[in-house]
Amino acid sequence: MNGLLRHIALAALLAIVIPALASAEVSRVAITARRDVAGGRSFGAAGSYERMSGKVYFLVDPGSRRNQVIADLDKAAKNAAGKIEMSADLVIFRPRDPSRGNGIALFDIVNRGATVALNNFDGPTTNTPEGEVGDGFLLARGYTIVQVGWEFDARREGAVRIDLPGAAGVTGLVRATFIPNNRNATTVGDLAGYTPSDPASPKNTLSVRNALGAEWTAIPRAKWQLSGNTVTLEGGFEPGHTYELAYVAENPPIAGLGFAAVRDAAAWVKYASDAAVSAKYTFAFGSSQTGRWLRDFLYEGFNTDERGRQVFDAVIPHKGGAGGVVLDVRWSTPTSLLMETATHFPFSDRKQRDPVTGIAEGLLENARASEHQPKIFYTYTDTEYWERSVALTHLTPNGSKDVALPDNVRLYHFAGSPHNIGSFPPAVTNGEATDNPFDYQVSMRALLVAMEKWVRDGTAPPPSRYPRLQDGTLVRAADVAFPNVPGLSSPKKIAAGSRGVNRLLLKDGGPGAPLPLLVPQVDRDGNPLGGLRLPDITLPLATYTGWNFRKVSIGGTEQVFPLIGAYVPFAATKAERERTHDARLSLEERYPSRDQYLKMVQEAGASLVKNGYLLADDLPSVVKRAGEHWDLLVRRAGATTTRAER
Repeated sequence: MNGLLRHIALAALLAIVIPALASAEVSRVAITARRDVAGGRSFGAAGSYERMSGKVYFLVDPGSRRNQVIADLDKAAKNAAGKIEMSADLVIFRPRDPSRGNGIALFDIVNRGATVALNNFDGPTTNTPEGEVGDGFLLARGYTIVQVGWEFDARREGAVRIDLPGAAGVTGLVRATFIPNNRNATTVGDLAGYTPSDPASPKNTLSVRNALGAEWTAIPRAKWQLSGNTVTLEGGFEPGHTYELAYVAENPPIAGLGFAAVRDAAAWVKYASDAAVSAKYTFAFGSSQTGRWLRDFLYEGFNTDERGRQVFDAVIPHKGGAGGVVLDVRWSTPTSLLMETATHFPFSDRKQRDPVTGIAEGLLENARASEHQPKIFYTYTDTEYWERSVALTHLTPNGSKDVALPDNVRLYHFAGSPHNIGSFPPAVTNGEATDNPFDYQVSMRALLVAMEKWVRDGTAPPPSRYPRLQDGTLVRAADVAFPNVPGLSSPKKIAAGSRGVNRLLLKDGGPGAPLPLLVPQVDRDGNPLGGLRLPDITLPLATYTGWNFRKVSIGGTEQVFPLIGAYVPFAATKAERERTHDARLSLEERYPSRDQYLKMVQEAGASLVKNGYLLADDLPSVVKRAGEHWDLLVRRAGATTTRAER
């Protein structure tokens, strides 16, 4: 009987949704599955949640001026009404009783088909119905969470993806770079969306270079084979070297339609009276790849829909750096990690004149983006300064002067943090030093609450926190006063690379021009100055960095292993410090006792709560983790002393 009732309820939902959307950019929605979230668990005032999944279907008007920015749109097939058809996966988490929600739909801009909102605010999450929402922070606050597919090359099982029309009749080279960790045949994930039209074509190429910025050397065609997007090299690849694979493909997906899909789905939620879910406010959150995606979404003007309406009220591009995503171009490779073509002018929101090309434009201050600008929080880690040129988002293009942020923008740099929220206890993976375990999720939560208040009633959010040239907390990489830390190489040899192409600028944005690299200055322990400094940095037990060089066993030791950051703990005792020739003071030289240390952490956390950078509910977890970290270092010191005595 329960199954029959659910079937009737589902049919009723579809009966409401489909007719009401017949003339909209969203033409119809097919919900194919519904279930309880976390076994029907109740999430505070919002109560229990349900997960709905299915497909959303779109009709895109190729004649709308809002869509003219999309590359190859004129090459898409059209239906009898002259519209372009496409469909995307749709996932919705909503309160069982919608009236108990907070009136905000948070669009979780999926990264390679996977959630980023849940693991950044509710984490840690697991791929199970019980663990998919972590501790349920977003749900307890009453959010409706919406995921819409936008990426055609998201291939993993369960990925939220999009089905797109192709640019009919187009043939050309698609290319991507990769850095192997071993000599074996390599599947180039960046090219997952493309099948070689002729694997044996002499136009297909494989090139190699031994360092960032070095000249490419072509590898003779007879020495390598191609099968799909997997390449095999005679004698094997050189670990740590950079390779570029290019091959001939046909009918590239019109990937920029992914922007239109999210735009139109958000407008549907916000404005359609009979949508499957509705909201007074719409927020967008993207992380890393999709933090860059949101930068391009805003830059290209997609925050205004075909009808001239504002789409998102608030946007949080997290870890996006100064680049975009390689999406709205022919031969798009949005899944790209190395992103050698993703950082291009304009870098900052403000309109500035580029000394390389002479063009004046800004990410937000341009004709496409200026009509409907949301409230924006940019959030960054240390890694984005070292590996994603993020300083250029708040500097002049040549990196010589600070630039004021627009009134609708705030910027928060989590000093000392790695690209991804760190896990504890720390572990060694692919770097010369232990991976950075810094956990900044607590501040992400506080900032989201601040954004809610800013949108709802105009309450000013906490002041921006990021390093600046004017106060000496931002410097060129060569001028970083990094101390001698055991087991950690100097970062002064890190370079930023060069610019990519911006197809929307007449002079293409200066491809190949070198990028300046400016990064946070550090204190005597090697921890960053400026930015939002949590107790891990103001009351440190270790040195935390946003970079970590590749370990010897995987080659390329002069290059950074992407995204992991580094962590080198202090010695527990003065004797241990002297034995290892560590110039940094030990725990016993810094803090009177464990209890006194935790009291200091409590006080520092209370100050962050008062200023809006931490929620009171999260302060106990900050103190608890500080205690666990202390205990770990003391245990390790005891084990080391015992071994030394033997």
